[in-house]
Amino acid sequence: MTTIPAAPAVTIDTEADYLAAVAAARAAAEAYYGSGESGMDDDAYDRLLRGITAWEVENPDAIAADSPTREVAAGVTTGDVPHLVRMLSLGNVFSAEQLTDWAASLQRRIGGRDVAGWVVEPKLDGVALAARYRDGRLMQLVTRGDGSTGEDVSHAIGHVAGLPLELAEPITVEIRGEVLMTEAQFAAGNEARVAHGGQLFANRRNASSGSLRAKDRAYQVQQTFIAYDALTDPAHTSDPALANLTHIDLITRLHRLGVGTTIGTRIAALECATLEEVRARIDHIGAIRPDLDIELDGAVIKANTPADRADAGTGSRTPHWATAYKFPADKKITVLLDVEWNVGRTGVIAPRGILEPVEVGGTTITYATLHNPDDILRKDLRPGDRVYVLRAGEVIPRIEGAIVSQRTGDEQPIVFPDDCPRCGAAIDKSEVRWRCVRGRACGQVAGLKYAVARDCLDIEGLGEAVVVQLVERGLVGDVADLFTVTRDQLMSLDRMGDKCADNLMAAIETAKAQPLNRVFCALGIRKTGRSLSLRIAAHFGSMEAVQAADADAFEAVDGIGADKAAVIVEGVAELSDVIKKLQAAGVNMTQPGWVPPAAAGEEPGRAAAGGLPLAGMAVVVTGGMSGPLTDYSRTQMNELIARAGGKSSSSVSAKTNLVVAGEKAGSKLAKAESLGVEVISPEEFAQRIAAYLD
Repeated sequence: MTTIPAAPAVTIDTEADYLAAVAAARAAAEAYYGSGESGMDDDAYDRLLRGITAWEVENPDAIAADSPTREVAAGVTTGDVPHLVRMLSLGNVFSAEQLTDWAASLQRRIGGRDVAGWVVEPKLDGVALAARYRDGRLMQLVTRGDGSTGEDVSHAIGHVAGLPLELAEPITVEIRGEVLMTEAQFAAGNEARVAHGGQLFANRRNASSGSLRAKDRAYQVQQTFIAYDALTDPAHTSDPALANLTHIDLITRLHRLGVGTTIGTRIAALECATLEEVRARIDHIGAIRPDLDIELDGAVIKANTPADRADAGTGSRTPHWATAYKFPADKKITVLLDVEWNVGRTGVIAPRGILEPVEVGGTTITYATLHNPDDILRKDLRPGDRVYVLRAGEVIPRIEGAIVSQRTGDEQPIVFPDDCPRCGAAIDKSEVRWRCVRGRACGQVAGLKYAVARDCLDIEGLGEAVVVQLVERGLVGDVADLFTVTRDQLMSLDRMGDKCADNLMAAIETAKAQPLNRVFCALGIRKTGRSLSLRIAAHFGSMEAVQAADADAFEAVDGIGADKAAVIVEGVAELSDVIKKLQAAGVNMTQPGWVPPAAAGEEPGRAAAGGLPLAGMAVVVTGGMSGPLTDYSRTQMNELIARAGGKSSSSVSAKTNLVVAGEKAGSKLAKAESLGVEVISPEEFAQRIAAYLD
């Protein structure tokens, strides 16, 4: 299995440390199950709970009466509605080895025979809820509470997708599941909350918990219910046949009744015959987790048959026939120390949060994007805030929200700049993203550094020190001027010897032959980057065609919508003089091996590329390259794929045709394997497209 080991448990040496840990865990649990705004993230709580458990195993006679290990939800929540059958928590495992040990313990509990079958389903990150139907009508909603009693939240009836007011059949049954928010529901909920003068929800679970309990709001927040169980004993349902169903059949039955389940989704409950199949399913769920519009933090493994469950039994807090496999956390809590304002190559002024270092998903995070000033104001972020930092998949870390309830009163609003932080000029605040009024002139050095980088023009030897001198001495104003610099001008620069000048002149001359995608990328047009520049070059084939294209033509390029198309057209027009200078200097303006895009009605992909080895294929490259491709950058790999008729992609999906997996391929490899996508090594790939290697 592809996993990142769980962080070690908190070490507890003395009874005093133990009692302090119990108090800390209970305080965190009270906030988590109450307002939803705990100052301790899930990973830290898990570590603390594992430390408490380990100490209690060694000291069974000194277990505190209020230990969080003794009760469901740490025993901190209550309610006035008794549960017909206790709503339990789940135990956790964090590795393939721990999963194997747990499965062996289950086998021992059922008399040593093999488990008849397994089911794997997602561990949803929401609020546990019991929905009671009488004669097919939804009558009552009850939170889990302490497992024995819960809170009546029936006022939410009608506002939770997946809980129909009437079932497809008039049966009496209690259905249990998780209430959570999709990405769209979370955004809509925050919009409504702010519109009514409230603070933003800090995270989705906080939003679900608060919205489920709110009775007198002037607005409603839509949520989603996903069922994972039902009370099947004949004493609790009018359908006695439920008691004999396997778990997978029960979920199917609930789905047919009209209740929300995972059936039909990429994370549907799946029946597995062996533990190997269980591990493969866990890997699959973990691999696609970043692409989902709901949040989950693991996978749940259950015995499938009623007989195995009955023989395994339950403990005081957890069933012995089920456990949760926890994924490495992609969300943590840390402190926002400060905000810095950076100016990009086009003059865009971007705020970035400086964080107290925190490990998220195996990577230490010290910075996170804050997007734009509106985003800061909307989230009411302040230095000193405890904030949720999210790093899903491989995206840039971002601050999801502040834990307002944890404020001390010393936090002060973030100070916004009045003038450009780089050059002191005025700031254009007419758009969501602020820009220095000098635009590219402010970002000259940054723009030229970007243009000459390895994945753009790749002019070796043209480092920042040289770029700064060329700009400061007025020898270069834009990327086209680089191709008219003379040897004598280079020799006038500080610390520039004969050999360095000759090498740099040669590198500049070589850069004239770069393909169109790199030349276009070097222009630094807003909304474009290296991968989009390649798609644009592959679509149009020449700079002449790019300049002739209107917004509608750009929208035909994969990944370009109306807003982006308009910005790109404006950028191309703005740089027409620079493009003319590039042409005059002899810089290449075409895409080698260009094939016209498919016409309307043709097979997706470039139909005319039918004779190429990757014709019409979507290809993902992941991990370090080796063999003949050792020195290829990711941009060079993408160019190679395009020349061979394929289309490069950054993510694996069911539409992916081929994955080239090198060393340390990670989650993309796991996802490809789980989807049955063809996977080959860099050496095999090089052999397949040998005719197109440089």
